[in-house]
Amino acid sequence: MTALISLSRAIDRVNELIGKAVAWLILASIVISATNAVSRKAFSLSSNAWLEAQWYLFSAAFLLASAWTLMSNEHVRVDLLYSRMKRRGQIYVDIIGTVLFLLPFCVIVVWLSWPVFMAKLASGETSNNTGGLVLWPAWMLIPIGYTSLGLQGISELIKRIAWLRGDLPDPVLVADADAAEL
Repeated sequence: MTALISLSRAIDRVNELIGKAVAWLILASIVISATNAVSRKAFSLSSNAWLEAQWYLFSAAFLLASAWTLMSNEHVRVDLLYSRMKRRGQIYVDIIGTVLFLLPFCVIVVWLSWPVFMAKLASGETSNNTGGLVLWPAWMLIPIGYTSLGLQGISELIKRIAWLRGDLPDPVLVADADAAEL
């Protein structure tokens, strides 16, 4: 179990670094959006490339930070019953949800998006918009984002099993404490 806990910590570190780095892409997206809006209104100048760059940056932030969001326990959860359960029951729900839903979904998305990404990369296809950007970087974000989310799911699974075995403190309380420090 020690090796798995070390793997979990390594996955957490990588996804936290990626998440914190790509969070800055939101600021870049806002700056591009504001600059484009001002240049369009003040000078009647606009660029599809800048609009698409803004979209790419937002997509990158969303897809690449999703693993960090899961690790930080900041993901959306519908907890009509979950919040009424004892902690042990919540952990079992997390494990079942991860194994039956999160991990298979991540595998399917990566499996289906990889050939599309490779085709876009090979063709050098660009946006249909005049002055638009190449498409492969946006498509590349999908398998990368879902791979990191799947890896984080494995990390969360390891932490929950370790908690059940008494090898680690409660992973949710640890994530909440870490988030409070930010």
